[in-house]
Order: sequence, then C-alpha cells, then structure tokens
Amino acid sequence: MAAPTQLPIYKVAYDLFRLIMEMVRNIPRDLKQLVGSRLASEAMEIVTLIFRANEAIDKVPHLNELIERLGVINLQLRLSQDMRLISTKQYAAAIALTDQVGKQAGGWRKHSASSPAVSRSRP
Repeated sequence: MAAPTQLPIYKVAYDLFRLIMEMVRNIPRDLKQLVGSRLASEAMEIVTLIFRANEAIDKVPHLNELIERLGVINLQLRLSQDMRLISTKQYAAAIALTDQVGKQAGGWRKHSASSPAVSRSRP
C-alpha cells in the first residue's frame, strides 16, 4: 500500500483543496460562511476519503462517498459561479481538477470492486 500523499489522486485532490481555499478567500463576507465553508469542508473531506480508501481493505464504500461528494462540489462550484462569487476562470480550473479526481476515483473503484481481496472479506 502506497503512502496516501504519494498517490496521484491525492495530489490532484490536494490541488483542488488549495484552489478552493484561494477562491473562498475572495467570497464576500456575508456569503463566506454559507458558501465558502461548505466548499472548503467538502474539499477537505475529499482528501480525507482518499486517505481512508487507501487504508481500508474494502475501498469501494469510501470511493463511492468520494464520488458523491465530488458531485456536491461541482454543484456548489456551479452555484458560486452563477452567483458571480467565483470567476469563470476559477470555475473552469476547479472543474478540471474535480474531473481528474473523479476519473481516478472511478478507475480505483472499478479495480477495487474486482479485486479478490474485497470479495474474500465480504460475508
């Protein structure tokens, strides 16, 4: 098992977290708590789920939650861009990163679901 911080998916998710933290800094104060903190929390949870999936024997539940949370981040980013809380350039950069994380998570989930170790651990 690789160290979580050495995984390609971790590196992209960490870049996404950093980008979102930069975006949150520029959100107006009256919406920062509502919109900004939710975006930051979801991004942090993505990084945490990568760690959990890497450590778990059955990775699929963690990866399923990760993929669901990516969808939530995409929705929140879209709403933020529609409300002009973030720029189109920031939105495009964040979506490119969520797409990369999603593709890697989907591949990891597919590989993990077909892994013999997972099927042995199930009742």
